[in-house]
Amino acid sequence: MSSEHVAIDESSELVNRVIHGDKRALAELFDTQRPRLRRIVNFRLDRRIYGRVGADDVLQEAFMNACGQLKALLRDHPPTVFIWLRQIVNQTLADVHRRHLGAKKRTAKRDISLHAGGPTASSSEWLAFHLLGHLTSPSQAALRAELAEQLDQALSVLSEVDREVLALRHFEELTNTETAHVLNMTVQAASMRYVRAISRLRKVLESIPGFPHPYD
Repeated sequence: MSSEHVAIDESSELVNRVIHGDKRALAELFDTQRPRLRRIVNFRLDRRIYGRVGADDVLQEAFMNACGQLKALLRDHPPTVFIWLRQIVNQTLADVHRRHLGAKKRTAKRDISLHAGGPTASSSEWLAFHLLGHLTSPSQAALRAELAEQLDQALSVLSEVDREVLALRHFEELTNTETAHVLNMTVQAASMRYVRAISRLRKVLESIPGFPHPYD
């Protein structure tokens, strides 16, 4: 996990204050989780609106949304406060995507790039984009373009759940327990699913000539 990963102590006084509607406590907690939440935004934000909307813009809006939904937190009783924050961030992302990709005026739809991620893209496209993210130099541009379509097609053979497990564990950096909560399965099932998914991912990457294998 990243050195920026700060787990929430669900039994802490801070969390108790948040659950009971303390907005100052929410601001403090949100700040501690900002790096984790930013990773979620960076993974899920549609590539077509890069440069128009930044991760910090989304997080600021998400924080305001969290403040507005704070009274419902005690009633809804989510599995963890972090899962609740993650849900609000994803709801905010959906709103951002609708505003920028569903407007009648000139929108970012005209800026579509190869394998743009987002709500209209499959999880295989998201994973392909991020797996190729380290190929950024001009000399690697041709290789990236060559591999993108092959990788997207290869990843599509994985099940939707397998792709989502990989996304949650590797790109959002959720724990196995958090992943289980998000996917509504037992911790044991999530762990087994991840082991199987990472094994299948290795086979997918090995099937593509010239692809660097980050999970070896």
